[in-house]
Amino acid sequence: MRGWTVEAFGEPRSVLSLRPDLPMPSGRRVVRVEASSVNFADILYCRGTYQERPPLPFTPGLEVAGVDVETGERVFGPAAMPHGGYAEYAALSWAYPWPEGMSAGQASGFWVAYQTGWCALHHRTTLSAGETLLVHAAAGGVGAAAVQLGKAAGARVIATVGSAEKAGIARGLGADEVLVLDADAAALIPAVKELTDGRGVDVVYDPVGGDTFDASRRVVAWEGRILVIGFAGGRIADAPTNHALVKNYDVVGVHWAAYQKRSPELIDAWQRELEALWARRAIDPLVGAEYTLEQLPEALDAIAARTTTGRVVVVP
Repeated sequence: MRGWTVEAFGEPRSVLSLRPDLPMPSGRRVVRVEASSVNFADILYCRGTYQERPPLPFTPGLEVAGVDVETGERVFGPAAMPHGGYAEYAALSWAYPWPEGMSAGQASGFWVAYQTGWCALHHRTTLSAGETLLVHAAAGGVGAAAVQLGKAAGARVIATVGSAEKAGIARGLGADEVLVLDADAAALIPAVKELTDGRGVDVVYDPVGGDTFDASRRVVAWEGRILVIGFAGGRIADAPTNHALVKNYDVVGVHWAAYQKRSPELIDAWQRELEALWARRAIDPLVGAEYTLEQLPEALDAIAARTTTGRVVVVP
């Protein structure tokens, strides 16, 4: 079968190789891939800098929608490494029935982003109706899911984006307020204070880190919570404990992937909640772009440059 393989860690363009003769996956539920969603974590997997490092060689691609080769059932779920989704066939470690009404691209992106969002907003903290949620990178795949989950919970959502085009995406997702920020993350501080009458926000959803995290500390409310989702901005920020003490806020880590091994029963429970939200269309995965399998390096470049909106999907 055709598929991409990584035989040494490094930048994706340098280490990815498209091969026509990869062995078929075995030992897990095998699917014919119809779509595989692209995540920033895939870049980290290629670099060997993700929290979990797969054995070499491996095929990246963390989440997949496809057809079970034995039963013919349409399913989606997380790939079982080393047989990831950037190939014609993949192995799944979990498989859930493809939700009725979803496209292949939507189903492939209905795992990491929404599971992370539910874990963060309803397990690592409790987002309540009437609270204010600040979502960074709100037009991207992870941020878009958080905006929708925040609105479904009854929160007021303030979204940050990097361009006027992305502002329109965030508003379409349901954000109540949208802030277009340039490279100066400090501009967030007066803007949020104005929108909240100086009070600040109850919850910050931060997949960016770096300067964005630094600014978020300045706008989190008394007894607020900053959810650390990731570091797409490149720099891992410090969290001064004296500042957390003075403002009485929490800095909360969200390593959702670890729950797949530590508490798989929670994963199943969260998925039932998410599927119930989809059934009443309180959430609706946004597919921003589709690439062919051959175009995977371009898709990863776009993710790294943070120019994408919604889910970026690779189709065979």
